[in-house]
Amino acid sequence: MMDWLLLANRVLDGGDITDDEALAILNCPDDELLLLLQGAYRIRKTYYGNKVKLNMIMNAKSGLCPENCGYCSQSSISTAPIPTYKMVNKETILQGAKRAYEGKIGTYCIVASGRGPSDKEIDIVVSAVKEIKETYGLKVCACLGILKPEQALRLKEAGVDRYNHNINTSKEHHPHITTSHTYDDRVRTVETVKEAGMSPCSGVIIGMKETKQDVIAMARSLKALDADSIPVNFLHAIDGTPLEGTKELHPRYCLKVLALFRYINPTKEIRISGGREVNLRSLQPLGLYAANSIFVGDYLTTAGQEKHADFQMLEDLGFDIDFAPASYAR
Repeated sequence: MMDWLLLANRVLDGGDITDDEALAILNCPDDELLLLLQGAYRIRKTYYGNKVKLNMIMNAKSGLCPENCGYCSQSSISTAPIPTYKMVNKETILQGAKRAYEGKIGTYCIVASGRGPSDKEIDIVVSAVKEIKETYGLKVCACLGILKPEQALRLKEAGVDRYNHNINTSKEHHPHITTSHTYDDRVRTVETVKEAGMSPCSGVIIGMKETKQDVIAMARSLKALDADSIPVNFLHAIDGTPLEGTKELHPRYCLKVLALFRYINPTKEIRISGGREVNLRSLQPLGLYAANSIFVGDYLTTAGQEKHADFQMLEDLGFDIDFAPASYAR
């Protein structure tokens, strides 16, 4: 029986866990799961107390993507019936920011499908972000695909705080998920974001037929990239995509994955992201003993949990919402 609290204390003292210990976390017996989460919570509480960061997605451009990512309903090879539209206008992005501010959502995420943004799309985002920062003071995260260095600098100058570009899976497993871009393409974008001075956000999708060693490699890769925010998605397999019908996950394993990411990335924001409702199910609250961030509302092409249920969950847990945008704080 592993002493999970002893392992947590080693992490808090600045130590790392071994690959054998990482695998032990993913293979943790179910009757030790609460002890594992107690250790993860000790780490989480040290750095984040009982606060939870809330995030909201604005799907600013849907579908029409030339990439062939096997999990995505917006890809060129997907036959899923989803809304498709070009980049929305500035006013629509601002309306979303207003909803986020009124809902005490601290981070507003502007997401657009595609390999990477055009200069015209960057123009729209830059104009909207400037007004969002002046009016609401929200933290803004953009997720627009592969960035050119000059585009990254424009986003930074406009006030974008964070840029998301997920590695999604391990380098070894990546060719099984998509071939229209490489794992290194994704890493380069994260490095471009860092060089421009934006906070890097990069995460994963669990449940895409990867091995447990792949999951460990993902967590270690994100540590090496020094991603400030790590969204952990759990595959919500969509009909019409190559991963249609894939059901590898159960709630207890999802909790072990979240614990692993906390033990390996102790100081980072770990966000329970897409698929939490269908994979964690009734165990969603336990996930927040390892993670400290969630999305509220709908995702890109799938529905999220009702907002009132999320707020009730946080209240029942006794956790506080981390909400202090610049204009609100004044």
